[in-house]
Amino acid sequence: MHRSHRPATGRAPGFLAIYLNDHLTGANGGVEMLRRAAGAHRGGVLGTSLESLAEQVAQDRLTLRTLADLDVPVMRTRAALGRLAEKVGRLKLNGRTVSRSPLSDVLELEAMRLGVEGKAACWRTLRSLARTDPRIDTALIEELIQRAEQQIRALEAMRSACASQLFAREARGRAATPHAAQAVRRRGLRGLPGTGPT
Repeated sequence: MHRSHRPATGRAPGFLAIYLNDHLTGANGGVEMLRRAAGAHRGGVLGTSLESLAEQVAQDRLTLRTLADLDVPVMRTRAALGRLAEKVGRLKLNGRTVSRSPLSDVLELEAMRLGVEGKAACWRTLRSLARTDPRIDTALIEELIQRAEQQIRALEAMRSACASQLFAREARGRAATPHAAQAVRRRGLRGLPGTGPT
């Protein structure tokens, strides 16, 4: 992609330019989110996996930016919105006001997966366009589609694991509270920690 705001002809960007720039916006936010999440888990298995994914998504973003043969201009203001949206997203309430909430892992992994699914849709659109546009490298697009599908599977595995661990841990914590224990005693049930005979 060229780095000007408008094509050399001076015409306003067409639908393809807007479409690809929207995906570039999403890629900017995705890279930022992946790197931040990886930093929050640096030194662990999750952090290593997220860092690897961040590098892959950054490479995919570069590929999107360098589709120069399509003569699509990069809209810098629009591209910057992705980074801004990611930063604003950090302000949402996740059950904590100061420290990072464990719920952030689940929500961010869900957002990352949705983002990669959108990227895969973009690659499939370009694959369809390649049928009538010889400037598009079909082999490259196929490789990008396969890589996006691998990224989706990896993110889903991480999301599922984080969600299961978080909510199971929360359920165990609630069951161990005095109020929960008293309720169990009243019902004559057994089996929870600290719920011996009354």
